[in-house]
Amino acid sequence: MGLLSQGSPLNWEETRKHADYIRKHGILQFLNIYNKVKDRQKDVLKWGDEVEYMLVELDDKDEKVRLVLNGGDVLETLQEQGENINPNHPTLWRPEYGSYMIEGTPGQPYGGTMSEFNTVEGNMGKRRREASSVLNKNETLCTITSFPRLGCPGFTRPEHRPTPVEKGVSKSLFFPDEAINQHPRFSTLTRNIRHRRGEKVCINVPIFKDKRTPSPFVEEFPEDDGEGAQAALPDHIYMDCMGFGMGNCCLQVTFQACSIDEARYLYDQLATFCPIVMALSAASPFYRGFVSDIDCRWGVISASVDDRTQEERGLKPLKNNKFRIFKSRYDSIDSYLSSCSEKYNDIDLTKDEEIYKQLLGAGIDKLLAQHIAHLFIRDPLSVFEEKIHLDDENESDHFENLQSTNWQTMRFKPPPPNSDIGWRVEFRPMEVQLTDFENAAYVVFVVLLTRVILSYKLDFVIPLSKVNSAARRSSRVKVESETVMGKDLCCNPGLDGTASAQNGLETDGGNEEYTLMSIDTIINGKEGVFQGLIPILNCYLENMEVDVDTRCTILNYLKLIKKRASGELMTMAKWMREFVAKHPQYKQDSVVSDKINYDLFRKCDRIAKGEEQCPELIGNPVNKFK
Repeated sequence: MGLLSQGSPLNWEETRKHADYIRKHGILQFLNIYNKVKDRQKDVLKWGDEVEYMLVELDDKDEKVRLVLNGGDVLETLQEQGENINPNHPTLWRPEYGSYMIEGTPGQPYGGTMSEFNTVEGNMGKRRREASSVLNKNETLCTITSFPRLGCPGFTRPEHRPTPVEKGVSKSLFFPDEAINQHPRFSTLTRNIRHRRGEKVCINVPIFKDKRTPSPFVEEFPEDDGEGAQAALPDHIYMDCMGFGMGNCCLQVTFQACSIDEARYLYDQLATFCPIVMALSAASPFYRGFVSDIDCRWGVISASVDDRTQEERGLKPLKNNKFRIFKSRYDSIDSYLSSCSEKYNDIDLTKDEEIYKQLLGAGIDKLLAQHIAHLFIRDPLSVFEEKIHLDDENESDHFENLQSTNWQTMRFKPPPPNSDIGWRVEFRPMEVQLTDFENAAYVVFVVLLTRVILSYKLDFVIPLSKVNSAARRSSRVKVESETVMGKDLCCNPGLDGTASAQNGLETDGGNEEYTLMSIDTIINGKEGVFQGLIPILNCYLENMEVDVDTRCTILNYLKLIKKRASGELMTMAKWMREFVAKHPQYKQDSVVSDKINYDLFRKCDRIAKGEEQCPELIGNPVNKFK
């Protein structure tokens, strides 16, 4: 997760004193990198996935599930048995925000050959087995986006009480500081976000109103100093710290492009698909032991790291702060980067004008300059005393300090200094799925999408305001019926690998290039409206040399995406909702009890290990990777 520096972390008051210095030198570091590698071409396609895992204890005696706070020990063991003794080990392990979390990636990036798609699921399975092998009895490794009873009494092993007083890191009423990773970056981020904001973060998720849910649904918080009661909304599930967002798990993919121009083009094109893939991967309907009225974590995690002051949020006139900022640091993107997308930048972009002019004066084009100047309206949040005075020619920590704490749906990533790594883009909106098959399917789908976009030079960009509107709705969608803006791209790839694109329908606004489509139409197509992404991908595959085994694997993955989009298969969120609704102990009161949670995780564990089929969620794929 982001930049992991070592040293003595500074509190917010000390950090604030260095903010201008860090911004100034962060820009110098970016310019040094840019000038060294701006003309770099012909980097080969490389890509990799990141899967985040939860460590869980299944207590069969008490029929409870708890999060196990030994991620640090598990991580150390995995690294000692893997990369520390073999630099070519097939897996890599990294820390994550929760002390009950770890992150796994392939040991080396995947390449550009089609056969690589046949190894993704196998590597994910190896990661799962590798990590599971070092766990204690009754512990298991889960790829579940949001732990349903996160923040409920006794949700951790060992059990810890929250510290809802100022000396606590998060001051949370629900989330103990011991559940935060012990690396100083994570606790420093948590505390400094709260101190910069001037109050605790405030997360209000609408509760699902079932037959016996109290109306209005209003909670009382015995240890509250008044802040929680004031912040909590009626008929909402209230949460109050970074852990409720960053303590969730996700699935991400990073691509290396052949050049900076290709990276910028991919960044723009994939941004359009972020709300769609977010909805297709929806997997987090439960929060703090309650059934919510949302299916995705994005809004929760956005609020969990929202460090904006009341002035920056527009609640007070600007006096001590410089900018009115319209979004959290964790949100959808705010501008496209490539010249062919410039006309679709229809959002007013808040940027640091001095930095913007500095970048323009240094030869950076307008679109990239405004992107960087927008990122740098933020303050650094995690600064280490030993890492303030750096060599700007050969280090990039100050740039990465701001870059890595702008958590957007897409991330444009310059190469690290003095490395052979190229310009990259990171696709960030996906929720992690229950099984390796599903996670591999989503990863392969997105990677194939990039290959098709680049091969056929497709253009899916629509006005950014439409993308952001869709992103806001994606947390609360029924996939099969949800409509989002889509490009009217009638794409007909020919046998020679070329493609023609032309405008399709007329919309209410006249002969526009985009119109409302269902996710089903965008993914599967509809005659006379849009060819569909799956048919386009199939055309691409027919024109590529793909061995039979790999082709079979890919078609299995695309079938999952196809059926999720049409509603024939459930999303994880819908499946979890139905499990709870049908549980004999569910009282139709929106409460996910310990017993319900235990039974849910027992079933999830069996499905993830291949011990039980779940055709309504994943169909009946052929499992070649047991």
